[in-house]
Amino acid sequence: MLGGPGPTSVVVDEGAIARPFWIKFRSDSVLALYSPFVLCLASGDLNSNAFLHFVSQDVHFLKAFALAYELAEDCADDDDDKSGIRDLRKRVVQRLKSHDTLVREWGFELPDEKVSSDATVKYTDFLLAAASGRVQGENVPGKIATPFERTKVAAYILGAIAPCMRLYSSISREIQAVLVPADNSHIYKKWVDSYSSETFEEFALQVEDMVDKLSISLTGEELKVIEKLYYQAIKLEVEFFATQPISLQTIVPLARVLDPAERRLTIFCDFDLTCTAFDSSAILAEIAIITAPKANSDGSETQLARMSSADLRSTWGVLSTQYTEEFEQCIESIMDSRKVENFNYEGLKKALEQVAEFEKRANTRVVNSGVLKGLHLEDIKRAGQRLILQEGCRGFFQKIVKNDTLKTLVHVLSYSWCGDLIRSAFSSGDLDELKVHANELTYEESVTTGDIVMKVESPMEKLQDFNDILNECNSSGKHLTVYIGGSVGDLLCLLQADIGIVIGSSSSLRRLGDHFGVSFVPLFSGLVKKQRELVKDGSCNWKGLSGILYTVSSWAEIHAFILGS
Repeated sequence: MLGGPGPTSVVVDEGAIARPFWIKFRSDSVLALYSPFVLCLASGDLNSNAFLHFVSQDVHFLKAFALAYELAEDCADDDDDKSGIRDLRKRVVQRLKSHDTLVREWGFELPDEKVSSDATVKYTDFLLAAASGRVQGENVPGKIATPFERTKVAAYILGAIAPCMRLYSSISREIQAVLVPADNSHIYKKWVDSYSSETFEEFALQVEDMVDKLSISLTGEELKVIEKLYYQAIKLEVEFFATQPISLQTIVPLARVLDPAERRLTIFCDFDLTCTAFDSSAILAEIAIITAPKANSDGSETQLARMSSADLRSTWGVLSTQYTEEFEQCIESIMDSRKVENFNYEGLKKALEQVAEFEKRANTRVVNSGVLKGLHLEDIKRAGQRLILQEGCRGFFQKIVKNDTLKTLVHVLSYSWCGDLIRSAFSSGDLDELKVHANELTYEESVTTGDIVMKVESPMEKLQDFNDILNECNSSGKHLTVYIGGSVGDLLCLLQADIGIVIGSSSSLRRLGDHFGVSFVPLFSGLVKKQRELVKDGSCNWKGLSGILYTVSSWAEIHAFILGS
């Protein structure tokens, strides 16, 4: 409960902007990866007519790229820049000339499809508007260059092309990762190989390098324009993939394929380090230290009968260190038992009794230390309202609770000592509908006494709450349950749920799960397998206690899987 890692930062080359933009907006690109079209493409079950329609649109894209590069070369004033852009255009023209041959090499005959889809038109019109110095886009100025500022237009053009190249490379490499290398039965493997090749990656890098080079002399405001263009291009590309016509039934997005008349969706979620970047105990510690009285010069007790800020900081440090050390000892003690070959839920459940006893001892130490005494409820609520959740978390829940058709129930199950902190964090985002199940601090006239009403103190108590809530829900019909968590305390609930999603990088959770036969499967890979099952058997059953947990690196993946774009 105590402590926890903070967010990590990404290191990029000084002066580079293309790569940082991709990192910044990558969560938006995930919506394309998890689209029904890409999932069917990855599974190898996409209808060939749908694939041919998709690749037929490449011609329109390539023609727009060729024209845009030509205009960019004309705008550039440096001979090296002109040469680099000219080389990019040659590669596009060559691809355009060999397009039909390439499609035949993939095993298909391209139909004579000259009509652009609406999504294709939106992107190509956007690109050519940028190339001519006019951009009609969200939050993008209507006129981005004057006759005296033509050189910057070349950077704008490349900034609008780069995300398209990077997205195709990223998607194809994700698909490549789920294919069996020696299996040539996947009918779209040659397409995947082409776009995940080192040759195409080199092309994408060449475009990004040119964006960086053309942007060196730009002002901060001009760089913001490129960022807006980059983001707009990502959104249009996501729309392109999302609107590709397919004839197959798919398993994504879950909210759209789930029939609420047969089964309602119920989502359970952990809070600390799942929704947040920091453990809530660290936040409470900071409130206590900041609001603590200073020690009196004569050493006498203060009016609030609280420790000084210095003593509090020292005591919190000791508690945190002791918690970390004993938690590791507890996990190591469990790992000393013999590793099982097959999934053993009951064995894991029994082993976690040691974790339950450890958590209770640690909480007792916190109460006895008095470090939670004297906190004002208003300070706690204010801290909750200012709490920054993991990127994409708040937006996901806001969209879920506003979905009147789905009518999803959302429950937060947390070890946190303070339910008021969690409720305040969600209330600031209009998420009062979320039901919070956590421990509670006790108050006297809105000031904490230092005691905690223990309600959710162990993995078993989390599981008991999970089952109690589900039993109550089942009285109104069948429910499909999704549990989202990232710590050891979530393991039992993650496995009991129909769909258990692990977010974060807890090594303890992975080690314990692996020790008792739990399989950790990347979500995209798992969905590809489920899609194949759906096509083969006509059904796809999500079922708890399968021993399979799905892993994600961000809330964007969860959003894309459940809600789509």
